[in-house]
Amino acid sequence: MKKDTHTSQWDFKVPSTSKFTTGSGINEGVVRSISQHKREPVWMRDFRIRAYQIFQKKHMPRWGADLSKLDFDAISYYLQPDAKKARSWEDLPSDIKKTYDYLGIPNAEKNFLAGVSAQYESEVLYKSIHSELTKQGVLFVDTDTGLREYPHIFKRYFGTLVPSGDNIFAALNSAAWSGGSFVYIPKGVKVAMPLQAYFRINAQNMGQFERTLIIAEEGSSVHYIEGCSAPIYSTSSLHSAVVEIFVHKGAHVRYTTVQNWSPNVYNLVTKRARVEAQGSMQWIDGNLGSQVTMKYPSCYLMGEEARGEVLSIAYAGRGQHQDAGAKMLHFAPHTSSRIVSKSIAKNGGRTSYRGLVYVKRGAHDSKTKVVCDALILDKNSRSDTYPTMKIDEQKVTVEHEATVSKIGDEQLFYLMTRGVKKERAEALVVNGFLESVVAELPLEYAVEMNRLITLEMEGSVG
Repeated sequence: MKKDTHTSQWDFKVPSTSKFTTGSGINEGVVRSISQHKREPVWMRDFRIRAYQIFQKKHMPRWGADLSKLDFDAISYYLQPDAKKARSWEDLPSDIKKTYDYLGIPNAEKNFLAGVSAQYESEVLYKSIHSELTKQGVLFVDTDTGLREYPHIFKRYFGTLVPSGDNIFAALNSAAWSGGSFVYIPKGVKVAMPLQAYFRINAQNMGQFERTLIIAEEGSSVHYIEGCSAPIYSTSSLHSAVVEIFVHKGAHVRYTTVQNWSPNVYNLVTKRARVEAQGSMQWIDGNLGSQVTMKYPSCYLMGEEARGEVLSIAYAGRGQHQDAGAKMLHFAPHTSSRIVSKSIAKNGGRTSYRGLVYVKRGAHDSKTKVVCDALILDKNSRSDTYPTMKIDEQKVTVEHEATVSKIGDEQLFYLMTRGVKKERAEALVVNGFLESVVAELPLEYAVEMNRLITLEMEGSVG
């Protein structure tokens, strides 16, 4: 059997050296030391301490994936690489530069991105943005810089959409956050090319807790893309991010994730967007890799004619549980939402769709549609659907459909009679199953996603 994707191209590591680390485990002293090391204002230090106190009182979720083996005391909550922030790729230390060269980030920046951010362990080491966007007032900096240099914007929004008490992992992130992206798009500015952030865990037993904050003012638009990866270790790592997005009147934000975490990573993320009148928010979520993923991108549709959409792919192999889905909450009339979830389970893997649609009383003439399609590739794999719909308004349109299927013998026979080998035929069927979501990606990322899926399929169908 050939190796899975995450055990080949992404399973490389370099010796980990740090300038500063809090070591394993978390307590109030660790939280204070992170804030002190970053030289943060008092209000942020106090924010972290309150969040840690909330974290101590929270319980692990009793639903979703099995988190019983996640050991908070074994995780390192802050690790600053022994490297300075660089203005160019050539300025990065050779070991870190080698990592990003291998992943193709410099070529992406040169060819089709308006800006690039690269986070390594707990710190963003490289950030760039096209000069024309800077002239238009666009901000694309790491979140620590946003806190330090743009406090009048930062403090107004930070932690207001995902409060520390939202869930145990939001509390943990709020206490230990480091890095992430701070994006501000002024009124009427349309960013034509994507902004990309790349998150890399290299060290063993590492916890990465980036915090991303995006504000799109009235009539603006932006496409933000994040990629994630980590090498394989015998012990677990934790990725627990928080993303807050504010879509003002008539603005449009697209947030694309292409993750390929190694199978020792717990990926436990809170992502939420607030959408005002006539604004639109689109989440495109590609979940490959990780031991466990629990992630449910949300849209709070607050203004009339606000629109929300989640298009997601979940791919689970041996020892993996992808518990993913979406939340759409309609608080205003004439709002609309769509959720399209595609999942594939193989070699005993498990996928789950977990979703919520809520329509508040008074949000009349709203529309929502949920489509959940699962493809199971062998008898040892499993797929579950947990849809919840709470509709408190009569005058609405609600649609829900779900299918579970396997690769049909007729499909394979048709392709194989035309000279396509069985393994390749199976990969073609899977790519066709996912096409409606992959088609929403920019060309370069669609090609990459199809390549990842094809590699995952090699020797995988039993």
